[in-house]
Amino acid sequence: MTQPDHSAIPGLEAALAQVWRWHDEGLAGIVRTPFVRADRIGETLGCELWVKLETLQHTGSFKERGALARLMSLTDAERQSGVVAASAGNHAQGVARHAARLGVRAVIVMPRGTPIVKVQKTEGLGAEVVIAGETFDEAQDRAVRLSAEQGLVLIHPFDDPWVIAGQSTIAREMLQDQGDLDVIVSPVGGGGLISGLALGARAARPDITVIGVQAGLYPSMVNALDGGAREMGGSTLAEGIAVKAPGRITAALVRALADDVILAGEPALERALYLYLTEMKVLAEGAGAAGLAGMLEQPERFAGRKVATVLCGGNIDTRLLSSILLRGLVRSGRLARLRIELIDVPGQLVKVSTVIADEQGNVIDVAYHRVFSDLPAKVTYIDISVEAHDRAHMERILAAVRGAGFKVETAAY
Repeated sequence: MTQPDHSAIPGLEAALAQVWRWHDEGLAGIVRTPFVRADRIGETLGCELWVKLETLQHTGSFKERGALARLMSLTDAERQSGVVAASAGNHAQGVARHAARLGVRAVIVMPRGTPIVKVQKTEGLGAEVVIAGETFDEAQDRAVRLSAEQGLVLIHPFDDPWVIAGQSTIAREMLQDQGDLDVIVSPVGGGGLISGLALGARAARPDITVIGVQAGLYPSMVNALDGGAREMGGSTLAEGIAVKAPGRITAALVRALADDVILAGEPALERALYLYLTEMKVLAEGAGAAGLAGMLEQPERFAGRKVATVLCGGNIDTRLLSSILLRGLVRSGRLARLRIELIDVPGQLVKVSTVIADEQGNVIDVAYHRVFSDLPAKVTYIDISVEAHDRAHMERILAAVRGAGFKVETAAY
């Protein structure tokens, strides 16, 4: 790869130059986020891993950078007219926050079904929210119409030179802090983040490797790059990058500047989120953890190298987070549901509980099954959820229960 030529994309070179000047002067309202070494996860992957914590921006996402850059580029007349954007999440809040700071009217179009908490947060940041369309594409169409009808400036979430230039400041900070990085791994949805990272990184280090990671259920950028026709759709943990069509500008930049874009399946996305929380004690949303998920899918590509990724968002539903944590405990062997066959006489549950307690296991819940069973009438079974220190401890608990004469039919862990 050589240093990028910006001339093919109108306005990009000027946007980068201006945003980098603003960045050097200090972008008010944007946090220069920590860039931390993730030793425990890096050991798992066999590499030296550094993570840029964009979750520490005010709205919990990197999207503020691009939104602010575009807002700062407005003329006085455009500021008087106001702006409009379509988003169900992080872009909405980034535009809303910085438009309010700069005294600019902001209208945000959010699709039906957007969680009410996101609508309230966006309104709380000072934006006018319009609910329209069933999907992002339909909401975007409404935003385009509002732009024409009311003279509002449309702020696209990724396919805009100023937005891309704003995201490029992340790579500048990363290389200022750690100039000898070998690889930058970026989540990919519409392509704004990876485009900015590639531009910012290659301006300083033309030889650096840039790899994107896209959710396997939404391989739109991969299709755009290789002409494939992979199917798209389904419920993904990384809904923030579930984009059915990348941008025209971003697709061209990724084709020119990225070394590869790989796909991450749902298990890897879930494991990445779990690792961030348990090993680094930082909160990630599915899209925010996509870079790490890609590394988990193909660890051999990163072994022995100094690798950086962006934890680009941390806005996750708390109920979903709870489910992921519990599922992680199950996979690690720390939580199991044991189905134990018993003679239906008093004292059996006490005996089982005593065996588990003697092995220092913790009983989480118990469910008796007397009626809905094809066992003999004097036989029943119970489901007991048990917590252990680790997988080896769980195996000792199971052995003790069996050693006490109880039949454990299943142990899901």
